[in-house]
Amino acid sequence: MMEKLSLGVIGPEIVLLVMASFIAIFDLGVKTRLRNGTYLLTMLTLAAVAFYTGDMAASGETRYAFNRMVVTDPMGNWLKCFASIAMMVCMVYGRPYAGDRDMLRGGEFFTLALFSLLGIFVMISGSNFLVIYLGLELLTLCSYALVALRRDNATATEAAMKYFVLGAMASGFLLYGLSMIYGATGSLDIGTVFKVIASGQVKHQVLVFGLVFIVAGLAFKLGAAPFHMWIPDVYQGAPTAVTVMIGTAPELAAFAICIRLLVEGMLPLAIDWQQMLVVLAVASLFIGNLAAIAQANLKRMLAYSTIGQMGFVLLGLLSGVVGDSAAAAANAYSSAMFFIVTYVLTTLASFGVILLLAREGFESDEISDLAGLNQRSPLYAAIMAICLFSLAGIPPMVGFYAKLAVLQALVVSGSGFFIGLAVYAVLMSLVAAYYYLRVVKVMYFDAPITATTVAAPADVRIVLTINGALVLILGILPGGLMTLCADAIVKMLAS
Repeated sequence: MMEKLSLGVIGPEIVLLVMASFIAIFDLGVKTRLRNGTYLLTMLTLAAVAFYTGDMAASGETRYAFNRMVVTDPMGNWLKCFASIAMMVCMVYGRPYAGDRDMLRGGEFFTLALFSLLGIFVMISGSNFLVIYLGLELLTLCSYALVALRRDNATATEAAMKYFVLGAMASGFLLYGLSMIYGATGSLDIGTVFKVIASGQVKHQVLVFGLVFIVAGLAFKLGAAPFHMWIPDVYQGAPTAVTVMIGTAPELAAFAICIRLLVEGMLPLAIDWQQMLVVLAVASLFIGNLAAIAQANLKRMLAYSTIGQMGFVLLGLLSGVVGDSAAAAANAYSSAMFFIVTYVLTTLASFGVILLLAREGFESDEISDLAGLNQRSPLYAAIMAICLFSLAGIPPMVGFYAKLAVLQALVVSGSGFFIGLAVYAVLMSLVAAYYYLRVVKVMYFDAPITATTVAAPADVRIVLTINGALVLILGILPGGLMTLCADAIVKMLAS
């Protein structure tokens, strides 16, 4: 009975592993340029996994397995469900682009994407330092390979090398920090670590020393300043179909391990990691938004924008540990979860438009490439404008409500310092509005540099339209998603 229960807990991971392995073998017999059979099987697998994890999340159960090394709870399952859907959308947007650039000679594009999603699932499910680290390594190794998938492209190869070197350094930071905490507490289990730290029997200096390295590793995975150096180079250098994968679903996993390690494992050290997150959030908002102003490359601008957006996620995480109010903590963490989910949704649509405009031999990743887009295709210009307004936090887009939720969590804390942080975040958002609105101006008021009409396959057109509409609809009616995030966080905290 116990084994059945254990296998049920990791059911989605088993489905992903089996299907990714099967698709790798199945693809050997597929000869079409766009790998139609492989693509269909991949999409069916992702849809099945999204439904499976969504159903597990809706049950509201929290279960542990394998000696509490793995946990399944509503927060983790919803994040897995959203990550699966995000990966499906990446596949729809990225396949025509990848086919044009000879990236589909084999089925690696699909199998590596599935294995990276498996890494995301393992990270989200980890209730043990080793399990989290294994998931992280599986995700990053697949990501390195995906970035370097265009073997004949020097820019992509250089981006992969930078990503590999900096990623290895960040993994070393995280691993060293986890080993310090293990040495101090004598356990790799997150629940046991929490109890040992709370008992007060471990030297505080040793714990803080380990914590510094863990927070540095997490900041790299989130893309927070000053550990942001890889993001602009990798976003710009990677094939755009891979950039959208790196910039969306893995952010959900990074959020999950922040919650698992800092909240579930090291909440008694909150006063220490809260101060570290304040520095990271302030630096991310400042560096990300100011550096983005100077960018002429759209992918690089969105990379710096990501750094600024992660500042808001960190503000949500750090505002949950003021006083002893469980309700305030749930409110803060759910606002951060809502922010990261809606950020991923918006990023998918914005990169979807960039992928759509790219043609064989032409990347369309400069801001000037969008000149006069409204005259060439009003629909895609409108979708891009909605995404940029959302990222800037302009109502009624979902980005406005997401930022408002994080700011409200800061203000509700009642701390003068936190209210000051909220004011600072608003000022940095005003700076950000400049570079987002500049792109809108280029699309609507500049003369087109080409008369080429924008053609898109039917599946891309339908998914992109739905994606753009959701950014607007969830801004007008955010209650359902906000309630879902709040319910998931409350159940996670209760377990």
